[in-house]
Amino acid sequence: MIEDGKSSKSSQDRVFDLLEAPSTHGGTEVRRIDTHAASVFLAGNTAYKIKRDVRFPFLDYSSLAKRQAACQSEIDVNKRFAPDLYRRVIPITQEPDGSLKLDGHGHPVEWVVEMARFDEDQTLDRLADKGSLDTPLCLKLAQNIAKMHELATAADGAAWLKALGRFVDQNTQALNEQNDLFDARSVQILDERSRSTLSRLTPILKRRVELHLVRRGHGDLHLGNIALVDGEPIAFDAIEFDPIIASGDVLYDLAFLLMDLIERGHVELSNVVMNEYFSKARRDADLDGIAALPFFMSVRAAIRAKVTAARFEKAEHADRPAIKTAALRYFRLACELMQPAQAAVICTGGLSGTGKSVLARSLAPNLLPLPGALILRSDVERKAMFNVPETQSLPPEAYEGDTSTRLYEVLCEKAGRIARSGHSVIVDAVFAKPAERAAIESAARAAGANFFGLFLTAPLDVRLKRIRGRLGDVSDADAAVARQQDSYELGKMNWTLLDASGSPVDTLATARELIPNGIKAPEPPLPSTRRSEDPPAPDLQPPVDTQSFR
Repeated sequence: MIEDGKSSKSSQDRVFDLLEAPSTHGGTEVRRIDTHAASVFLAGNTAYKIKRDVRFPFLDYSSLAKRQAACQSEIDVNKRFAPDLYRRVIPITQEPDGSLKLDGHGHPVEWVVEMARFDEDQTLDRLADKGSLDTPLCLKLAQNIAKMHELATAADGAAWLKALGRFVDQNTQALNEQNDLFDARSVQILDERSRSTLSRLTPILKRRVELHLVRRGHGDLHLGNIALVDGEPIAFDAIEFDPIIASGDVLYDLAFLLMDLIERGHVELSNVVMNEYFSKARRDADLDGIAALPFFMSVRAAIRAKVTAARFEKAEHADRPAIKTAALRYFRLACELMQPAQAAVICTGGLSGTGKSVLARSLAPNLLPLPGALILRSDVERKAMFNVPETQSLPPEAYEGDTSTRLYEVLCEKAGRIARSGHSVIVDAVFAKPAERAAIESAARAAGANFFGLFLTAPLDVRLKRIRGRLGDVSDADAAVARQQDSYELGKMNWTLLDASGSPVDTLATARELIPNGIKAPEPPLPSTRRSEDPPAPDLQPPVDTQSFR
């Protein structure tokens, strides 16, 4: 047995030799991948995963019975999220002649998780490294995670909330023990801010526990544990060995992925995932819960920092510079996420076809706190009021009188709620009436947020061309609506007028110049943490998001 990472020759060597032999798989070539807790053998269209005979503070696979139970738990947990990948638990048996056989009829000497093999080059971390992550893929990813969290079962929320404080304690202790790597004063500031933030967030988190938003989710939701299979991003390798580590607020589960994207320099895609997830989950409680998102991401980043740093001493000398660089990147991000940020309410108003929705999406990643602003789009909120799909057209009366009045009340209420949570929000709507503009500005002020209103303008012919070019858009506005809007009496305009007749890039650049520096992120929103001068990263399996290697 390997105990606390120290081992002699493993008693599982015969099992490993069996699975590594091509003859076991009909002559098929086998590829072996080892992590600290498992060994995976890839043969043809199948993957076989064995729990290593190890014991760490956070898991114990030191007996055959425990490994069998862990294999079955892995199947049970992951089949809920990736049913097409996880097949069954099968034995490796010792036959009467003393030989070992995969799925034989003799006495079981080991247990194996059998999975459908996917292309290892299609995990999202590798796609990110190749520059192949894009908005359509991230939209699918967010939608699948929202579905995954709906399927997740409720967990012991009180136990997880208590553990959250321990995670902070463990992070601080581990980072302080690496004082030759992590600046002691920075660790202290991170610790103080994390504790203070957790104390402030506790009432919100307790309420989310009551709402059963602490669930047995994935637990290790980073890009390396998501694969593109038949065009769909599928999360795999959910944590099975500890119900506390595997559980958490659904936004804590999401936070790992958002943090991972930010750390790789993909702030824009992180913002896409966040916005699409919130849109598809449609939980009003998340408008308050978003207050915890920077803290959750910081905790995740600090865990990655300490786990990465823990590899340094045992690593090959040539790998150490890359490990040190990676650990520092995570640590700096953990600290940055705990920097105070002033919430802002920004409105992108304008008649249909001016490009206000395009600007809102482009502008959102530029606002603090990371990963940028949440977007409230009037077209989406209106469809939700009628409980219809976003692409289904509404009748004309849905755009008249009391309905529109109620819509703007909803936008004001939600924007104020998000801003009071300390998060920035962009409200994307026409805002043709002075009363509508005054109401949203009042809501922002009441929430203690900075406010900035942009009213986009463009000639009718430009707007008509853009409207005709829309495909599958949530907006019901057509050419007739655009012509009708051209006769609107806008009244006194105290928002900043923005000529949006040029390209979206030009409009974004102008908007960034107009918005005060105090309510936007520096340019760029976050410098890529993977710099070209960094040493190349060693070929290491991403660390399991465990709370401590101690």
